Amino acid sequence: MMTPDLFDDLPDLPPPAEPVAPPAAIAPTAMPRLPGHLAAALGALAPQRDSWVEQLLADCVRALYDGDVCLHPGSRADRPADAESRLRASALVGAPGEVAPLILDHGWLYLARYQQFEQRLAEQLLARARPPAGFDPQRARAAIDHVFGPPPAAHDGQRLAAASALASSFAIISGGPGTGKTTTVTRLMAALVELGGQPPLRLRLAAPTGKAAARMSESIRQQKARLPLPPALLAQLPDSAQTLHRLLGVQPNGGGFRHHAGRPLDLDVLVIDEASMVDLALLARVVDALPPDARLILLGDKDQLDAVEAGSVFPALCAGRGLEADTRAMLATVTGQTPPDGPLPASRLGQVVAVLTHSHRFGADSAIGQLARDIHTGNGEAVAGRLAAAPAPGGDDALSAGNGTPAALERIAADGYRAYLACVHHGDEPAAVLAAFDRFRVLSAHRDGPDGVTQLNARIERALHLPADRPQYPGRPVIVRENDYALGLFNGDIGILLDTPAGLRAHFAEADGGVRHLSPARLPAHDTAFAMTVHKSQGSEFDRVLCVLPPADSPLATRALFYTAVTRARHAVCVWGDPAAARAAVMQVPTRQSGLARRLQVTPGPA
Repeated sequence: MMTPDLFDDLPDLPPPAEPVAPPAAIAPTAMPRLPGHLAAALGALAPQRDSWVEQLLADCVRALYDGDVCLHPGSRADRPADAESRLRASALVGAPGEVAPLILDHGWLYLARYQQFEQRLAEQLLARARPPAGFDPQRARAAIDHVFGPPPAAHDGQRLAAASALASSFAIISGGPGTGKTTTVTRLMAALVELGGQPPLRLRLAAPTGKAAARMSESIRQQKARLPLPPALLAQLPDSAQTLHRLLGVQPNGGGFRHHAGRPLDLDVLVIDEASMVDLALLARVVDALPPDARLILLGDKDQLDAVEAGSVFPALCAGRGLEADTRAMLATVTGQTPPDGPLPASRLGQVVAVLTHSHRFGADSAIGQLARDIHTGNGEAVAGRLAAAPAPGGDDALSAGNGTPAALERIAADGYRAYLACVHHGDEPAAVLAAFDRFRVLSAHRDGPDGVTQLNARIERALHLPADRPQYPGRPVIVRENDYALGLFNGDIGILLDTPAGLRAHFAEADGGVRHLSPARLPAHDTAFAMTVHKSQGSEFDRVLCVLPPADSPLATRALFYTAVTRARHAVCVWGDPAAARAAVMQVPTRQSGLARRLQVTPGPA
């Protein structure tokens, strides 16, 4: 039986802030004060207080700000000799299934809420990783042949990924930009509709952010227009995505979600794009709200940045992939091709994971593709060498690099936005202005600091001679910082302020391709968006990207951040910073503390 959620009656923690430029070590006093106050308050309720256990409780709360779900008391420098007995004796600590603020689970210490999220998510996904009722490999083969055509001579990774997803109620498709995730899932949905019969399947599309949902909708519509399939079949495929929060139905005034285990979602198939951005708590709540027989399909890139909030869910779900002999034989039947040789699964979800590796966007000679591959494989010397040999910014090169004065950086950034501002000044339609803005973006690791987005935005405004002394002006791009469910605006949504006959209005692209506008006075908390953090850029793509690297000693200079920034570019990327900083970023691969991968292991490791 699941324990009650002990923190339901406590205020939620403040959301983790966007990355700032911290010193190499963050003093405990710099952290929010809530963890210590919470630990002291709960400790005072225990029959016998223990300052070390109270410190562990505070550190578990603090860990969430770093993205960690749990911590390991046994590896701490302050571990007392009698640590095990003190943990057992403390009223603040319980075992899985018990009621306590902290749960000790196989040697790892969790806040009760997050232990429940992790355990429940693992159990439910494992239960769904099975063939759906009535699955017939021969019928699946006919559907695959219909939507993909006859099997080609060469191995087709998209065909294999779709077949794998047909054969399981839970499936994962991971791949980098341009590897065909959207193409694959559109054909997969067509195959599901063919196999679904009557009544028609209820398929839903969702993504973590409004921007990601809009991109997903646009991509699915484009794929539907290209597929040589009967119009009646294509008409049954959804092409409008929504955010996960809107899908679940957020209740006003902190009332939780409308949909949950007791009131499941009305759907048969749920496809979630940009799944690497989904944190542990949100994915657990989505899975809770699924009907028992519904299919869940996750799309994402396992090598991108983790979610801003706690957990490293998507990489954990993708780890340990492989195929057993019987699954390999079944997939050969469904695809008409023998799956490539590979390892046996090391994860109990390993057989439902498909990874697309062939990029249709970045060819073998693509400068962006080569740089992204070197980052992904951890070849720091090759990355530094490519940047050192890259031409200076200012041309039409797919890859350029620079490391000059602040004025030079401002000039390059300003030049990138001149075509956009021309659209604003010409009075182009809002949709055209929004599209023009999305052709270029400045990305930084930090929110604050010398090259953080706050200062970069101010410098770009000055370089473009914009009236930054006014709070709002025509042409100002804005990024929403907090969710407003009444307005349907969400953290990360991008809008443009434009003059209209009714006055200045903020314009936002809709998932269905339209544009809506509202008074700037109604906007939730927002910032200027000429520059944005790499975290906020996830789920977006731009024709050209100016990537401003953090210093080599920045804790945010990581391989995943650098890879994510570079792969936001469709056609050209300029990397601004010291090649040594690029090398350092490639070599820094931090890991978040989480027990999800351990719960999914074929043979659980030692505690």
